[in-house]
Amino acid sequence: MQTVDYVIVGGGSSGCALAGRLSEDAATTVALIEAGSHKGGSWLIQTPAAVVAMVPKKINNWAFETVPQPGLNGRRGYQPRGKVLGGSSAINAMAYIRGHASDYDHWAALGNEGWGFDEVLPYFLKSEGNQTLNNEWHGTDGPLKVSNLQSDNPFQQHYLDAARQVGYPLTDDFNGPQQEGVGLYQVNQLNGERWSTYRGYVLPHLDSRSNLIVESQALAQRVVFEGKRAVGVEILQNGQLRQIRARKEVILSAGAFQSPQLLMLSGVGDAEELKAAGVPLINDLPGVGKNLHDHPDFIFGYKSSDANLLGLSLKGGLHGVRQFLRYRKERRGLLASNFAEGGGFLKTDPGQRAPDIQLHFVVALVDNHARTLHAGHGFSCHVCLLRPKSRGTVSIRDRSAQTPPVIDPRFFDHPDDLETMVKGYKMTDKLMKAPALSRFITSDPFTGNVTTDEDIREVLRARTDTVYHPVGTCKMGVDAMAVVDPELRVYGMEGLRVVDASIMPSIIGGNTNAPSVMIGEKAADLIRTSDRGETTR
Repeated sequence: MQTVDYVIVGGGSSGCALAGRLSEDAATTVALIEAGSHKGGSWLIQTPAAVVAMVPKKINNWAFETVPQPGLNGRRGYQPRGKVLGGSSAINAMAYIRGHASDYDHWAALGNEGWGFDEVLPYFLKSEGNQTLNNEWHGTDGPLKVSNLQSDNPFQQHYLDAARQVGYPLTDDFNGPQQEGVGLYQVNQLNGERWSTYRGYVLPHLDSRSNLIVESQALAQRVVFEGKRAVGVEILQNGQLRQIRARKEVILSAGAFQSPQLLMLSGVGDAEELKAAGVPLINDLPGVGKNLHDHPDFIFGYKSSDANLLGLSLKGGLHGVRQFLRYRKERRGLLASNFAEGGGFLKTDPGQRAPDIQLHFVVALVDNHARTLHAGHGFSCHVCLLRPKSRGTVSIRDRSAQTPPVIDPRFFDHPDDLETMVKGYKMTDKLMKAPALSRFITSDPFTGNVTTDEDIREVLRARTDTVYHPVGTCKMGVDAMAVVDPELRVYGMEGLRVVDASIMPSIIGGNTNAPSVMIGEKAADLIRTSDRGETTR
C-alpha cells in the first residue's frame, strides 16, 4: 500500500497541471492516477491529424453515450472523453481559448471569491507558452505550448474572405482584449506537434522527480474515508484491487462525468439517489451530479471537389501521401492540422455584452462526429450556443466503477436555447453562402432544403449534439446545491477537493481545455496556501 501526500485521480487537463505544479516541491509526494493508457506521448497523439482516428473510436477514448434526449428527437448523444495520460487534451481539436472575461466575473458575483477574471488571468499567463504572441495578454514560458497552425491550408483565407464579404468583424486574437470576431485558432502545438497537458506538465519530469508517481491503467473504485476525512483511493490495476493512501488530500480531477460518479460511488451525493443505487451514505450532498451543461452544437457540411480539403478519393490519397512526407520532413501541412482551423465568436444580438455563439470551421466534411464517412472531399462549420440555459444530470446505475455514468445533458430542455440556435444557424448559413466559400460547394447534403424557421428547428433537433465541453457537475459556490467551496474543498468533508471542469458554476464562452488547465494551476496555489495554514480570504 503506497502512501503519498496528495493523490490526484485523473491524468487529464486539470490533473496533469496540478500534479506538475505540486511536485515542483521535492518534499511533497504526489501520485497521479489515470484509468487510461500510459502512452500520452505516443506518435499517434503527437500527430495532430490523428484526432480524426481517435474521436470516433475507443482508442484512448471513453466514448460515452447519453440517455435518449427528448430535445434531439430521442437520439442518444455521443460523449468522447480522453482515456489516456493527458485526458481530453490528448484527443481534442487543440483550440486554445480562455472564454470571455465576463464569464469569470460572473463566477465571482455568485460568491466565488478569487475567481474573477483579473484573478484568474495570472494563471492563464503562467500556464501559457505562446510561440507567437508576446504581450500583456499572453504568457510565453508556461508548460502548455501555444502556436499558430502550421497546416498552410489555403482554405483559411477563403474562410476569412467570406467573413469580410458578409460584414463580420475579424480578429487575430480570440484571447486578447476583445473576443468577438472571426479568425484562425491558435492551437496547443509546438513545431506542428500536439502539446497535451501530460506532455507539458508531467512527461518532462518523470525521470527527474522521484516524488511524482504516475499510475496508469488504474481505475479508481472509490475514495477511502475515515469518518468524514478522505485518506486514500482504492484502484483496480492489472486485475488487482489496492489502495493508495493520502497523508494530506485526495483530489478528484476525473472530469465532469467521472468526478461526480466517483463521489457518488464513495457515498457522497444525494441521499435518495445513493440509497437507490445501493451505496452506503457518507455525506448527503444533493448537488453532486447536478448542473450538467454543455455547448449544444450543430454542423453545416458541404461536399467539394477541392483536394486541399480532407476526403476520400484517389486524388486525395495521392495528396495525402505527399502531405505525409512533408510532415515527416517539415512538421507542416495537412498532418499538422487540427481540422477545426477557423473560429468565430459572434453575437446574435448586437446589444449583448459578450458573443453567444461560437464557430469552428473544419477543412473536412464532418458527419456524426466523423463516424459517418462520405466519399469525396468537403468542408464543415460548427455553430454552438455558448451560454445554454438547459441543465442536466450525471448519476450512477449501481455501485460499480466499471459501469459508465448515466449522462443526461437535456439539450434544448429550455426553449430559449433552441431559439437562440435558430439565430446562430442563420448567421452561420450566411457566412457559408458568401461567394468566397460557396464557389467551392458542389452539394449541400444536410441543409440544402432548409428554408423556414421551422425547417431550421427541425434540422437542429435532428442533428445537434455536444461540442465536447461538459461542465458543472461538482459546482463551486456558496448556495445549497454547491459541491465545493471557492477553495475547491468538498462541503462536509475533510482532505477532499475537486479540481477540474466540473467545478465551473456556469460554462465559459469557449473551449474548456485552457480553463481546465487554469483551474489546475490555481488549485495548486490554493492547496499550497492551505498546507501552510494560511488563508486566501
